[in-house]
Amino acid sequence: MCSNDVDKPIETVIHTGMQNVNGGYENDCSVVRLENNCYLMVAPATQQTRAYAWISKHLPADGSVQLSDVTSMYTVVNVIGPKSRELLQELTETSMATADFPAMTCKTINLGHASGIRAMRLTHSGEDGWTLYIPSEYAVHVYDTLMSHGRDYGIRNAGLYALKSLRVEKFFAFWGIDIDAQTTPFECQRDFRVKFEKGEFIGKGALLKQKDEGIKKKFVQLLLDTRDHNRDRDPWPWGGEPIYRNNRYVGTVCSSAYGFTKKALICLGFVQDFNENSENPRIITNDWVLRNAKYEVDIAGTRYSAKAGIFPPVIEAATVARYMPQVRQA
Repeated sequence: MCSNDVDKPIETVIHTGMQNVNGGYENDCSVVRLENNCYLMVAPATQQTRAYAWISKHLPADGSVQLSDVTSMYTVVNVIGPKSRELLQELTETSMATADFPAMTCKTINLGHASGIRAMRLTHSGEDGWTLYIPSEYAVHVYDTLMSHGRDYGIRNAGLYALKSLRVEKFFAFWGIDIDAQTTPFECQRDFRVKFEKGEFIGKGALLKQKDEGIKKKFVQLLLDTRDHNRDRDPWPWGGEPIYRNNRYVGTVCSSAYGFTKKALICLGFVQDFNENSENPRIITNDWVLRNAKYEVDIAGTRYSAKAGIFPPVIEAATVARYMPQVRQA
C-alpha cells in the first residue's frame, strides 16, 4: 500500500503516502518500523477513522496482516526548538545526541518517572526536536515534568496555529488541507518519496504514466510582497483566495499564515495553466511556474503581488547560546 520503501532497519521512521489507483493521496503518514513484522503508523488525527477504514479495505484476504487502532493508548507532546535536546537529556538516561539518536529514528525511552515513551526525532515545524508518544496514563506527569524543568530553558506552550505558521513557512503540505485524494506526489514535490523499484503498490501505474506525460498542476509557495501588502493595515489571506499569474486566474490558496522568519504573509496553493478552449488544463513545467511570471493573490477583492517558489525556502537557524543548567536552590 505504501508508495515509499518501508523495508528499513528497525527504529527507522519513513514518510510515505498511500495512493489510490489514480495516484492520489488516500493517506499521508509516517511509518515506524518497531520490529521486523511490526509497524506503527502515524497519520493526521482528523483522518483516524478514514485511514483505518481505507487500510482495512486493502489488507490481504488471508489474514496475514493485522491492523489495530492504538490512538487512545498514547498522548502526543512535541518538544521542539534549539534547546529541546538539552532539556530531554536532563530527564532521560537515553543519549539524545545526534550520533546516537539521528533524525527520522524512533527509540523507546523513560522520561522522569514514566516509561515506554516512543520518542521520534522529527517535527512538522522545520525545527529540530522530538515527537513524544506517551502512554496516556503518564501524560500529565510527563507534561508537568517537561514544563517544570523547562523553565530554565524558557519553555513555552505552542498551539495548533503556531505550528501551522511554522509548517506553512517551511512549505510543508498537510493532508486534507493542501493535498487530498486528487493530488499526486509529483504535483506537490514529494516524488522523491515514491520508490518505483520497490515493487507493486496501489497507484504505481498511474504515477508512472504521470511521470512520463507531465503534470497539470503544481504546489507553490507564495510570499506576499511587503511593499504591496501591509500586515497591519491590509486583510490577511485565510484560504480560498484566487491566484493570478500574468493577470490570468491559475488557482486558489489552500493554506496561509504569517511567516515570522520571513516577516510576511505566506500562501500555499496549486497553480494550473487553464485552457480556454478545453476543460483540461495544459501540461506545465517548473519553467512555466517560475519564469516570466508575475503572481498576485486576490484578498478581499484587492490583488497583492507575490513571489512564487516551488522548493522550501532557506531559513537561517536561530543562534542560541548553549545552556548549562544551574543547581536549583531548595
